[in-house]
Amino acid sequence: MLINRTLKVLLLLLGCIFIVLQGQALELEGAAVSAVMLVILTILYCKWTEKKSKLFFWFIVVFTIAHVLSYSSWFFEPIEHYEIDLFYYTANILYIISYIFLILRITSELDFKKVFTELTIPLIILVSLDVFCVVLVTDTTKGALDISQYILEFIYNAVIMALLSVALINYMYRNDNKSMLILIGSICIVFSEIIQLAYYYILEDDRSLGFIYSFFLVVAFIFFYLQSQVQFTGPIPEYADE
Repeated sequence: MLINRTLKVLLLLLGCIFIVLQGQALELEGAAVSAVMLVILTILYCKWTEKKSKLFFWFIVVFTIAHVLSYSSWFFEPIEHYEIDLFYYTANILYIISYIFLILRITSELDFKKVFTELTIPLIILVSLDVFCVVLVTDTTKGALDISQYILEFIYNAVIMALLSVALINYMYRNDNKSMLILIGSICIVFSEIIQLAYYYILEDDRSLGFIYSFFLVVAFIFFYLQSQVQFTGPIPEYADE
């Protein structure tokens, strides 16, 4: 129990340090701290979570591997414009896979027949908004990326928006604490990714964006960890006037 609490306190301290480092544009140091944070989070989940989910476990593990890989890229020579950036493609593909694991975790206990029957209109609206947002957000990077990078970024953004939509549908269907925590974490992830995109491709000199996106990333994983400690309680009817 003491080790558990110590690791949680250490995780929060490292989270604060990571946010400060990113706010100061110290990306190498921030990448190192965040990699350590994810390793500690993985240990906490594996060691002290009573009812583990294999899909959530793989989400954390694959995300951590992608992050460690991104950190490792700092120790290699910068590539020329005509060379293929294997670190960029591999890390982003791993991030996409990790988010797919999280989406599968959220949908694994949903009754799709009831969801499509009861939430038809919200589903149509969400899909329409997803398509619009993915195209709009990805187009902001068109001048900075080549075709293959643009396609990868488009897929990445599509998966992120799918995660948010699935989390929202899950909350609308279940209306319980676990689904609410997942939704808040997913919202923070989307904010973090969009701001991070602006930080790297649009407003590169704006250090405040580094602070903001790293803050949302830390908060997102706090909520993801919290939801892993509780169970779904099943669909809860909404309050209605008698």
